[in-house]
Amino acid sequence: MNNSINTSMPRRDFLKRTAVLTAGLATLGGVMPLRAAKGPNEKVVVAIIGCNDRGMKHIEGYLNLPNAEIGYICDVDKRAVAKGIAAVVKKQARVPEGVTDLRRVFDNPDVDAVSIATPDHWHAPATIMACAAGKHVYVEKPGSHNLHESDLIVAAARKYKRVVQMGNQRRSWPWIIEAIAALHNGELGRVALARGWYANNRATIGKGKPAPVPEWLDYSLWQGPAPEQPYRDNILHYNWHWFWNWGTGELGNNGVHALDLCRWGLQVELPNRITCGGGRYFHQDDWETPDSTMAEFDFGDKGIMWEGLSCAPRGLEGSGFGVNFYGEKGCLSITGKNATIYDLKNKVVREIKGEQKDIFGYDSLHFGNFIDGIREGKSLRSEIEEGQKSTKMCHLGNIAWRTGHIINFDPKTRRIVGDRTAAALATRKYRHGWEPKV
Repeated sequence: MNNSINTSMPRRDFLKRTAVLTAGLATLGGVMPLRAAKGPNEKVVVAIIGCNDRGMKHIEGYLNLPNAEIGYICDVDKRAVAKGIAAVVKKQARVPEGVTDLRRVFDNPDVDAVSIATPDHWHAPATIMACAAGKHVYVEKPGSHNLHESDLIVAAARKYKRVVQMGNQRRSWPWIIEAIAALHNGELGRVALARGWYANNRATIGKGKPAPVPEWLDYSLWQGPAPEQPYRDNILHYNWHWFWNWGTGELGNNGVHALDLCRWGLQVELPNRITCGGGRYFHQDDWETPDSTMAEFDFGDKGIMWEGLSCAPRGLEGSGFGVNFYGEKGCLSITGKNATIYDLKNKVVREIKGEQKDIFGYDSLHFGNFIDGIREGKSLRSEIEEGQKSTKMCHLGNIAWRTGHIINFDPKTRRIVGDRTAAALATRKYRHGWEPKV
C-alpha cells in the first residue's frame, strides 16, 4: 500500500491536475456514458471512500451486485483501509487497492464511480472533485453540509454530466415504494400532514481532551475543507456528527430519511416557513447540536413535522424510526419493515409488509439502481437534485434552531428571506485552498 502522496496538497492543485482532462471532455461535448465506453459484460469499477461504519455497508452492498467490482478502498484511517480490503476479498476475486488520499482515486482512470461514506463536511467537496475528474458518484446522506453546498453539488452533476445518487436508500425499499404508491393512488384521499420521528439512546460524549494524532490517522486530510481544529479524543469516528464544524446533527444524520419520505409522500418540493425548537437536555458535554428536536415545515397547504430524540429511545408507534401520513380517509404509518393503513376509527384497512430480513440487506437495491443508472441510463430513485430538496429541509431546520428564528424561505430563489443572521448560515468558512467551486 503506497501512502506517500502529499496529503497537504489543496484542492486548487488537484484541479490543475485534472484541467486537461476536463478541457478534453468539453471539446467532445460532454462525458461519454459508461455504457458506450464499455462492453455489456464489463463491470463498473467502484472506489469506496470512507470505510468506517456506513462505508462497510457500501462494501457489502456492491459485493452483492453482479455488474459492479470494488477496485479501490480509501480512508484516512489506515486500519479502516485494511478492514475494507479484508471484507472485499472474502467475496471478490480482485484484490482492491488501498489508499488513504481520495485524490489518488480521482486521478485513476480505471475508476468508473466512487461511493462516498465520509463525514458530512466532505460529502459535497468530494462529490464535486469526483465529478470534475469524470467519475459517477454515490454519496451518502445528507450529501452536503449547508445550503450553498446543496446547490453546488447539483450544479457539478449537471456541468460534468455525471450520474449522482444520494444515499437515502428507503427510496428503493419495495414495501415503502408500495406504501407511497398507495398515497399517490388516493387510498387516504387528500393527505395534508406528515410526521416523522427518530429515537435512540445515545450516551454522553464527555469532555474531549487534546491528544496526539494517532499514527493510523491522517487528521489533516480528515479535516479537509473544514476549518482546522486541534485533535481531541472524542471526535472520531462518530461523534463528529454533533459538532457544527463537521456534522449536521440528528436532522442531517437521521432526520433526512424521514423528511425525504414525508416530502415524497406529500409530493411537495421546498417549504416556505420553518421553525425548530429543542436543545441539548440529557447530558452536559461537548455535544453542540440538539439532542431533542421538534422541527416544522410549512408548504402552504401541507405540512411536515419531525421529532428527533437522540437520547430518549421510545419513539412513536412502538418504533425508533417512522413516518405517519394523515389524510381525509385515515392514516398511513411506515415503521420498521411494515406499512399499515388505518381508517379514521383506527381500524386496520390493510398492511404492506417487507421481507423479514435485516433492513440493511435491502441496500443493494439502491446501489444497484445507481449502477443501472451508469450502465443503462435508468432513472435514479434519488437523483442528487431530488435528494438535496430533502437535505435542504435539514439545513433550514438547523438554521432555525441555531438562530432561534422563524425562517422564511423562497422556494423559487432558494434563498432565506429578510434575515441576514440566518442567511449567513447558508454557507460556511472553508479551510484555505479547499473551497468547493463548480
